[in-house]
Amino acid sequence: MKVRKASKEDIKAVARVYVDSWRTTYQGLVPYDYLDKLSYEEAEQRWLTFLNNENDPFIYIAINDVGKVIGFASGKSIDNEHFDGELYSLYLLKESRGLGVGKKLVSAIAMHFEEKGIASMMVWVMEQNKSGLGFYERMGGKKYLHRKSEFGGTVVDDVAYGWKNVSVLCVEEK
Repeated sequence: MKVRKASKEDIKAVARVYVDSWRTTYQGLVPYDYLDKLSYEEAEQRWLTFLNNENDPFIYIAINDVGKVIGFASGKSIDNEHFDGELYSLYLLKESRGLGVGKKLVSAIAMHFEEKGIASMMVWVMEQNKSGLGFYERMGGKKYLHRKSEFGGTVVDDVAYGWKNVSVLCVEEK
């Protein structure tokens, strides 16, 4: 498996991972209609817009041994009293979970932040997403903030996990 910074040419694959992982990860947590209406085309536009935003956004992709994008993570700088960077998203195809792909992508985001002089980061996680909560806790994240989000008319609770020093997440590839 290889992790590298994504380019605009990778956005179709990013959109596919985004939609497919939402449909598996959030099944039962957000309305079925919301998941059913997700489209690859809209996701492609969403991620192109994200890359063209201010706050120096970026995406890293994980590619398996046959050249398929199996996951991605994105980040951006933020103006927050607690953190300077945000792990904006982390999505993996279902068959790629539990193999260390998520850790490698989070590490790539942390190293990118460190290179840019961004020392701390946070990530928002749906509180009902127990596997996500466990993942960030195992990565050493601490709970800092709470908010509510709405998806297809369903309000969910989110929690922000944060790291005051991203260097603890920086692991070089072997």
